[in-house]
Formats: sequence, structure tokens, C-alpha cells
Amino acid sequence: MPATPYRLRPADTGDIQEIAVMSRCLIEVGLRGWTWHPARVARALRARETCVLVADVRGRIAGFAITEFGDTRAHLSLFAVKPVYQRRGIGMAMIEWLVESTLTAGIDHFTVEMRANNFAARSFYEALGFRQQQYIAGYYQNVEPAIRMRRDLQQQAAARESNKTV
Repeated sequence: MPATPYRLRPADTGDIQEIAVMSRCLIEVGLRGWTWHPARVARALRARETCVLVADVRGRIAGFAITEFGDTRAHLSLFAVKPVYQRRGIGMAMIEWLVESTLTAGIDHFTVEMRANNFAARSFYEALGFRQQQYIAGYYQNVEPAIRMRRDLQQQAAARESNKTV
């Protein structure tokens, strides 16, 4: 597949509707209701502790990530790449950008959940250094189980610090 030129940027208010629709169609499909509706995406965009990142391809959103930053952990709340842009490095670049932000903030680990039967997502995150941490029955609307994965960043942060002093 040819490389797709993209740029990563913070989301803005003009992206809210498309992010919400992508969530409904790519993540929340098969679940009751719509939990990441435009108002919730807008709240995330305004929240100081949250980063809403988009991958932009020629002015169109190819993917997005919503990450909450705490004192010791970052949590990827929502992440999607449109199917036409998958397997082109965009998703990987978005996660690595978020990991770098996490390291800069001095946070020691990064977590994410996905449906337990989403083997493609599990493989994707494993390739990025995440490890399965927990199986959570009924996580999605008390119906579908989830897998929580975690990427520990202490070693990466220590290596980064030792490179600064060299």
C-alpha cells in the first residue's frame, strides 16, 4: 500500500461531529445508544486533562484519539482510524505521539480497553508494547466483556533520561 500523507493535530470544534459519527459507526456499532455523541466529544475537547488528537489527510479526518491524562497514567478512551486508512501507519503514529506526550508529562503507564473479541485491536496494541492486564466481564453495557491492556513507560522514561545526560 502506498504511504498516505497525513498530519497529526489537536482536534478543533469543527471536528466534533465527525469524531462522534466515527465513534458511533466504528467503535460503538452493535451497542445500545450512542455514548460518544457530539456533546460528549465537545466536553472532552474542552477538558484540560484530555487530549483529542486527529490524523488529517488532505483536510479530512482519517483517525482520532481521545486520551485522558492523570497524575500517573494516561488512558486511551476512544481511538479509531477509518478503514480506508488502516494499515498505513496512521494509527501507530497517533499512539506513539500520545506515548511521547505521556512521557513528557512524566506519566508512568498508558491503558486502553477494547472488546474482548476484537483480536485485530489486541494485536495492534501488542505490537506497540501494550500487554494484556485484565479481562472485564460485562464492561460494555453489562453485555460485552473487555480486555484492558497496559503499556509501562518507566523503562522508556529512564532510557530517555539517560540519553539526555550523555
